[in-house]
Amino acid sequence: MRMYDIIAKKRDGKELTTEEINFFIEGYTKGDIPDYQVSALMMAIYFQKMNKKETLDLTKAMVNSGDTIDLSKIDGIKVDKHSTGGVGDTTTLILAPLVAAAGVPVAKMSGRGLGHTGGTIDKLESFEGFCVNLRIEQFIENVNRIKISLGGQTGNLTPADKKLYSLRDVTATVDNLSLIASSIMSKKISSGADAIVLDVKTGSGAFMKDLDSSFHLAQEMVDIGIGMNKDTMAVITDMDQPLGFAVGNILEVKEAIDTLNGNGPDDLTELCLTLGSHMLVLGKQAKDVQEAKTILQDIISSKKGIDKLKEWVRIQGGDEKFVDDPNLFPIPKFITPISSSYEGYINRIHADLIGIASLILGAGRETKESPIDLSVGIVLHKKIGDFIKKGEKIATIYANSIDKQAQAESMIIDAYDIIKEKVYKKPLIKGIITQNDSIRY
Repeated sequence: MRMYDIIAKKRDGKELTTEEINFFIEGYTKGDIPDYQVSALMMAIYFQKMNKKETLDLTKAMVNSGDTIDLSKIDGIKVDKHSTGGVGDTTTLILAPLVAAAGVPVAKMSGRGLGHTGGTIDKLESFEGFCVNLRIEQFIENVNRIKISLGGQTGNLTPADKKLYSLRDVTATVDNLSLIASSIMSKKISSGADAIVLDVKTGSGAFMKDLDSSFHLAQEMVDIGIGMNKDTMAVITDMDQPLGFAVGNILEVKEAIDTLNGNGPDDLTELCLTLGSHMLVLGKQAKDVQEAKTILQDIISSKKGIDKLKEWVRIQGGDEKFVDDPNLFPIPKFITPISSSYEGYINRIHADLIGIASLILGAGRETKESPIDLSVGIVLHKKIGDFIKKGEKIATIYANSIDKQAQAESMIIDAYDIIKEKVYKKPLIKGIITQNDSIRY
């Protein structure tokens, strides 16, 4: 078998066999096939696309390129949640305690953030002493004891995906649905969950900007999950504005604590109840989403969710007193309110600009080696559909540098589009895809 023939075959729009896909993934992972040939194949795939069988075979090959995590020693159905990423997306810190408190084991491997805010690990490390470097035995023991644990991605999971993504990133071949879907799902499947709930974002602050593309990506990922014998479903959600009000690590942790106490933003609460309900159904802890939602609402009102967060922080070495008193978290030097120069209705908030502003402040990383400032970020005070008066506070910047604060302020002002005509709030949930159905709202 020759790589030349595989490139030519896909260039001409023909279907690659399982053996051909396995050959190039195995050879590239080992270093036997050079970058220039795989670059040519990625460009051929970009233009000619892959069908469902090829996409599934590619995912399987990437899973088999490295280690997989065996969670069979954990009791119950392990349900994982994956978000395609957005601005202010702190759902894991809320969902994991809620779902665990309902009896569904949450065994999650996560990475550090790259982009406008930190990842789930960065947020959890806001709790002094919180440790994510767990031995697999300790990780499993934690889940069996309290139904929840989160560890850093370790070992040799999907090395083919790491190499392929780096290559796609510099050859303008990232934006292909099969390549995106197989990249995401190979990591999820390697992490050992029995079932997967996907939160696929759509809009200005999302990777997929338009609704049709988001639905297509969600369908691709659900098809892969089902093809790999994992119960999988997707919720398509709006990211035309940041989720919740807080953007930045400690600020998002505080908002998560508020939400678990029943005082969170409406959109963040709605999303967590929606995703969590589907996780409970897949985890066989509820017969349908209506029953599951009631269970989760009861967990919030009874404080079982916030208690589970404290238990989670404590078992991984963190200081739970920060949950009881979020004012203990570090506060940056400069806290600056931004006032509106106009009166009217919020028509749009360019979520990507808010994300970039938080990155400038130091809340995120431009490269994996970049330092991160957990204390900085942005808190919004108005969302789409809200009325604002001239001079009224539109957002607050939390910064440790006057220069960075000034840059962020300019960007935040540009992010808001204010008009005189009344604007109606957008629905958060755009649709749901399951094994048997695709519904648009």
